[in-house]
Amino acid sequence: MIIGVPREVKNNEFRVGMVPAGVRHLTKAGHTVLVEKDAGEGSGILDVEYHEAGAEIVNTPQDIYGRAGMIIKVKEPLPQEYELIRPGQILFTYFHFASSETLTDAMLKQQAISVAYETIQTPDGKLPLLTPMSEVAGRMSIQEGAKYLEKPQKGRGILLSGVPGVEPAEIIILGGGIVGSNAARIAAGLGARVTILDISLDRLRYLADIMPPNVVTLMSNEYNIRKSLQSADLVIGAVLVPGALAPRLVTRDMLKLMKPGAVIVDVAIDQGGCVETARPTTHDDPIYIVDGVVHYCVANMPGAVGRTSTYALTNVTLPYAAKIAKYGFPDFAREDAALASGVNTALGKLTYQPVAEAFNRKGFTPIEKFF
Repeated sequence: MIIGVPREVKNNEFRVGMVPAGVRHLTKAGHTVLVEKDAGEGSGILDVEYHEAGAEIVNTPQDIYGRAGMIIKVKEPLPQEYELIRPGQILFTYFHFASSETLTDAMLKQQAISVAYETIQTPDGKLPLLTPMSEVAGRMSIQEGAKYLEKPQKGRGILLSGVPGVEPAEIIILGGGIVGSNAARIAAGLGARVTILDISLDRLRYLADIMPPNVVTLMSNEYNIRKSLQSADLVIGAVLVPGALAPRLVTRDMLKLMKPGAVIVDVAIDQGGCVETARPTTHDDPIYIVDGVVHYCVANMPGAVGRTSTYALTNVTLPYAAKIAKYGFPDFAREDAALASGVNTALGKLTYQPVAEAFNRKGFTPIEKFF
């Protein structure tokens, strides 16, 4: 198979879909890998490194999309890329379809095989391709929150750790999954007081066992969220429903309960956000203020730490990419149930039920219909 790795075009997206080790692995298996010129620049990877690993360096995205049977990316295609996609072409990337009906319709129109990193799910319920970026985003959420709590950034002027004689910041984390637990570890290490809210008592028991004493757990419900927001200096939105819209846990009326200059970092913004007033922002213009509360809602947070994120992501994507390249569509879905769960659109059909439900679409087609 010919595999294409284009340069990312999303605002301040410095990741790339493949590293030289991945090129070497795939070319040794008999595949051809095309890498767009300077695609790895944001991650500190030079074209010569790709070339030495066996890749062909090409000059334009048109070259990539025009020749490749599979495109490996990091972020969803943007409008300027839609028309480059050919019917039956496999796109292997993050899509987050439930948050964008426009993107969904575009991939259906282009008849792409859309394999979404975020919905590949193993039989034990794990999301292996979402995990590393959730780890990065969770850890970044605290450093970004700390920055925007500074007074010059419109925050309250709070140091997360406090100092002797001055209390530390109060951090509320909505969701105790990968994002939430990583955020809690970083915040606790800085000395903040941390409360994790989750709807799973088993998860809360686990977190209570592994977290340091300055992290407490609380059952997530509207009453406890409202009460927690009153004392919060920093709120981290860390909830996830795989492939579907995030639930709105913080409503507009709840903002008036918060302190002026408090900060919300909504990591769930890729899935629509768990805060009613959240809307996607960029690294160029990351914040806005509603009712005195600073909102940070950057939709590609890990893109800012491109080198770390690229290597963390490609560690887990390569085995799946190799299997897609080996079998092609639909055989890769027949061979691997986890990959089958990643197929969201195929040849003009919507194949992932949570996305169909997000847009009230009745035309859902199970992936098994293609076998």
